[in-house]
Amino acid sequence: MVTTGAESATVTVPARRSGKRDRLLVPALCFVVMTTAVIQTAVVPLLPAMASQLGVDSAAVGWVVTANLLAAAVCTPVLGRLADRQGPRPVLLGTLVLVLLGSVLCTVTEQLPFLVLGRILQGVSFALFPIGVAVLRGRLDPRRLLGAIGLMSGILAVGGGLGMVAAGVLHAEGADFRRVFALLVGLNLAALVVAWVTVPRGGAARTRSGMDPVGVGLMAVGLSAILIALAEGGRWGWASPATIGVAALGIAVTAGWYLHERRTRAPLVPPMLLTGRRVAGTHLAAFLVGMAMYIQFLGSAQFVQASRAAVGYGFDASVLRTSLLVLLPGSVAGVVAASASGRFVHRFRADRVLVAACGIGVAGFAMLALAHSRLWQVIVALVVINVFVSGSYAVLPALLVDAVPAEFTGVANGVNAIARTFGSSLASALVATLLASVTVAGTDLASERAFVIAFWVGGAAAGSAGLAIARAEHFSRKRADRGVRFGAVSVNL
Repeated sequence: MVTTGAESATVTVPARRSGKRDRLLVPALCFVVMTTAVIQTAVVPLLPAMASQLGVDSAAVGWVVTANLLAAAVCTPVLGRLADRQGPRPVLLGTLVLVLLGSVLCTVTEQLPFLVLGRILQGVSFALFPIGVAVLRGRLDPRRLLGAIGLMSGILAVGGGLGMVAAGVLHAEGADFRRVFALLVGLNLAALVVAWVTVPRGGAARTRSGMDPVGVGLMAVGLSAILIALAEGGRWGWASPATIGVAALGIAVTAGWYLHERRTRAPLVPPMLLTGRRVAGTHLAAFLVGMAMYIQFLGSAQFVQASRAAVGYGFDASVLRTSLLVLLPGSVAGVVAASASGRFVHRFRADRVLVAACGIGVAGFAMLALAHSRLWQVIVALVVINVFVSGSYAVLPALLVDAVPAEFTGVANGVNAIARTFGSSLASALVATLLASVTVAGTDLASERAFVIAFWVGGAAAGSAGLAIARAEHFSRKRADRGVRFGAVSVNL
């Protein structure tokens, strides 16, 4: 047993065991978390078909995405904390059951409210990655742990590409959108079986603190209000009283939640996991990386699908062609980058690897902004950008594992995942606003300049993420004498 002075926590570090189950654990968890990305991306191309087949307008069907993000924002840190308290296996299996029920509901329903409810249940899948990190930290030695996290992060990128491919293959013109959800049912069921067989009982640090129901309620209201303002601001008007009022409510309640967390004896998210210099820098970097990722995802997909005859740019690509030819090569490159990140972290330190990855991201976005007249140029730029995104996603959990005690692994990575989600939501609103406001003269179609601006913003986000990590690590190392040792992990918040 190892005792650390950080937050007066006493934690038992589990003995590292090896065996057939442990050898299967990493690929099993990679498959499980891959379903998260598939659930996110497979739905986006279906929104117009959903609106048509359900007989609703585009604003109403937008709640299929918004409700999913709201559930993710609330449930991810809660489930991560629950995994820290009860052990990750039961929480992982329970989460997969909820996701499966959500996919079944989306497959059988013919009404929008039940489809939205199904998407809410699917939204808890965002917690699978931080829970998976908690599982791995309880079973693997530090050297294997970083490589496993990197691989699992890379598979998330592949899942995003596969989701787009699945949407393109299964949803031909006029086909029922529920065919894609039927595929998700099969994936979710397989993930549940795989997790049941391979994820061991125990093997993770636990804490006996309560779940802080007041904190959960305040966080739910605050984060939900901010996300709703981001999601609906374009339709309501960014300067409208509704947008400003909901955003202000969200910010005020979130501030109240933070003050509550500082005062309560058993906080849902201990303040050190929010404002400690290293973790705060990591969360800010996650926000910016999530923003950059969604800018390239939305911007590039819409750019290549544009009609050159109508707007003077684009390649008239179908959803399937966009998925297979444009997005999938980047996803594959991302897996390679994420898998290699663990080795680079051991050799060069995680913060330096992330700064280098962000530099690669800046170069990729610059390529995309400056050279996009030919399809191969876009593909090459997206490969470079995906190396940055997947490499960064692989390193961010490694930074958190190095910075927090094992008993906070799940909730810390849950907060980090939510930071990425908010970055993606802001990027979605930004891209939508740019494409709607910077248009071809005399039309309501987005101009080439709108995409160029978006790509430069993505590059700025990538560069800022690198600066955030470099600054946080610089000050952290200057104050290293205030850190404590926690087993093989350095706790220097």
